[in-house]
Amino acid sequence: MNALIVDDEPLARRELRRLLAAFPWVTVVGEAADVDEACERITSLQPTLVFLDVQMPGGTGFDLFDRLDHLPRVIFTTAYDHYAVKAFDVSALDYLLKPIEPERLSSALDKVRSAAGGSPSGPVTDAALEQLFVRDGPRCWFVPLHEVALLDAAGNSVRLHWGESHPLLNRSLTAIEARLDARRFFRANRQQILNLDFVKSVEVGQGGRLHAELRDGTEVEISRRQARLFRLRTTV
Repeated sequence: MNALIVDDEPLARRELRRLLAAFPWVTVVGEAADVDEACERITSLQPTLVFLDVQMPGGTGFDLFDRLDHLPRVIFTTAYDHYAVKAFDVSALDYLLKPIEPERLSSALDKVRSAAGGSPSGPVTDAALEQLFVRDGPRCWFVPLHEVALLDAAGNSVRLHWGESHPLLNRSLTAIEARLDARRFFRANRQQILNLDFVKSVEVGQGGRLHAELRDGTEVEISRRQARLFRLRTTV
């Protein structure tokens, strides 16, 4: 598994490299000291795993994710437990408090292996997106896309229908659509993309349009043009 270490402290990066040497299946492919450098390294190196410091000069680790189209697996590293536990409502794989203990690192890497289906390897380049980082006001999430029932265009942003939460993502619907799993997501009309796993029922409307009802009762109109494609993929 290829890993990137992002930390503004050289000694912290060196110590983490030393600890990771005990895990031969983890290869450190690079380092970064700030958000700009980390964004460049993640884009060029495509690591499977990132050890990410929370507080860095020029921005936080969360600022980094606002700039990425693809999210690798993340283990946060921080010297302050209130950043990890209280300040952020984020579903990362794990948090490691500095100074990092070998036992905690081993436990965190076990989670990485579990998330990878037991395999530490695997490319993360052009695969369909599995999650999105979303910052909405003071709250931040890693949103698993298989749990998103509907994506609504809102100007140049997208509203995610994710359980009881409806966070706003600062990206266009078209940009996100290009990276979605086409087996699961379907463009219903110009403004909406629905998750086929959440479709409860479909009724035929006027003019060849279809009306899909989602599990939570939300109704989505499938345009006449898209209805033909929808019928080819389903039994409607």
